[in-house]
Amino acid sequence: MPDEPDPHVPGHGAAREGLDGDDVTGMVPATGATASPDGEGPEDRGGDDTRAMTIAEMDAVMGDTGPTAMVAATPAPDPTSVTRSLPAAGPEAEGAAHAAHRARRSRTVTANRAWLAGVVGAAVLLAGAGIALAVTGKKGPSSGNGRHTAATEIPAVTTPSGPPCPLTGAPSSSPQVPQRPALAVKVDNYPQARPQSGLNQADIVYEEPVEGGITRLVAVFQCQSPSLIGPIRSARAVDLQILDGLSDPVFVHAGGIAPVLSLIDTGNLIDDNVFEYGSIVQTPPGRVAPYDTYIAAAAGWGLNRGDTTPPKPVFSYSTTPLPGTAVATVHVPFSGTNNTLWTWSAAHKQWMLSYSGTPATVLGGGQIGTTNIVVEKVQVSYGPWLENDVGGYEVQSRLTGSGPLEVFRNGTGIAGTWHRPALSSPTTLTSSTGAPITLQPGPTWVEIVPSAIPVTTAPTPISTTGSPTSGTGGTGGTGGT
Repeated sequence: MPDEPDPHVPGHGAAREGLDGDDVTGMVPATGATASPDGEGPEDRGGDDTRAMTIAEMDAVMGDTGPTAMVAATPAPDPTSVTRSLPAAGPEAEGAAHAAHRARRSRTVTANRAWLAGVVGAAVLLAGAGIALAVTGKKGPSSGNGRHTAATEIPAVTTPSGPPCPLTGAPSSSPQVPQRPALAVKVDNYPQARPQSGLNQADIVYEEPVEGGITRLVAVFQCQSPSLIGPIRSARAVDLQILDGLSDPVFVHAGGIAPVLSLIDTGNLIDDNVFEYGSIVQTPPGRVAPYDTYIAAAAGWGLNRGDTTPPKPVFSYSTTPLPGTAVATVHVPFSGTNNTLWTWSAAHKQWMLSYSGTPATVLGGGQIGTTNIVVEKVQVSYGPWLENDVGGYEVQSRLTGSGPLEVFRNGTGIAGTWHRPALSSPTTLTSSTGAPITLQPGPTWVEIVPSAIPVTTAPTPISTTGSPTSGTGGTGGTGGT
């Protein structure tokens, strides 16, 4: 793929957008690692399991002088094979790994992350703004003996008939809402990672910008239990802000750079890094590293089967249509590799997803669809951590405060403002008239869009080049429920 500059990254004109370059530590020496098949740098597989970064170390890394502090890391394993980098399966190996996490989680972390607020707020020139990564009462796994247990099969739900699911507002497929937490899985969205698995059964999907103009997904499950989710990739700092609103979710990811792993270790979540819990990993035939790491939803919940508390709702739902503007397409041009187009399908009563004019599908299934699209325009900054070997700094998206909003449901668009005073507060959606915006019961796709990227809509279907087209994203398979 030819090199292509990312226009949204200051001083990043030489960066290669086509490289899905994650997990190169930048400040973290990657001793003994080699490049992975897609040209990205060596991955930190979450290997620094003997210690967590201290608050003082994170303060030093986040200092005004930029990414000059060095964080020691253990040598990274061979990234060309996911299975070789996974620990031996079995309760003893995973119990030992969990014991190390448990020791770290015993700390009561109450420090307000003012250092992270300073980096994001100063970079976007917002006086007094910041990300307050305040942590109170961190929750650990809650199986009866305090340890992760072997994955157990949780039956998948099928026919909607029960009470509303908390994260969709749509009927559950069982007489009661499944007694389990939200399961958030970090899914790759690079072209070589497609078609993904499980996205058509997610309650909520967050699309977040990362380095090099690419995006990644946080797919959240609660009412449905897909047998295959992936490919799973590494975490980013913004994930902590997303996950904080999901009532202590289970977070499944494939490692990350040391500073990000240290942040996750202090979050209000249950951290299930697949490089520590290898027994839950599936490697489907025909997939190659780093796009071959998958799990079943039941396996993720099975590691934490003592946790039987469903999450609180993230959005408000109503079947009553809202006044808005007729919209047929929603175009979010993150970059050339992630050129997102949603097209309303009246036949499916869903928004159907395409990338660069090609329908986005799930493995072995139809086109990805969603009932609602929530577009949040956010302020972003870059750094202080390098995420790839071509100088791509981590994108820091600010998900607190307020910003422009567009909600798309039932073939209409409603403009307004999103508000979130603190990470401990829910995000509220308000129309330009000041009225609350409710969503149609069903799955939701949240687009986290940097303020510099224009989001355009049209009353008739258009392609990503702006010319009329018939059927781009307008036909295809099933959606989220």
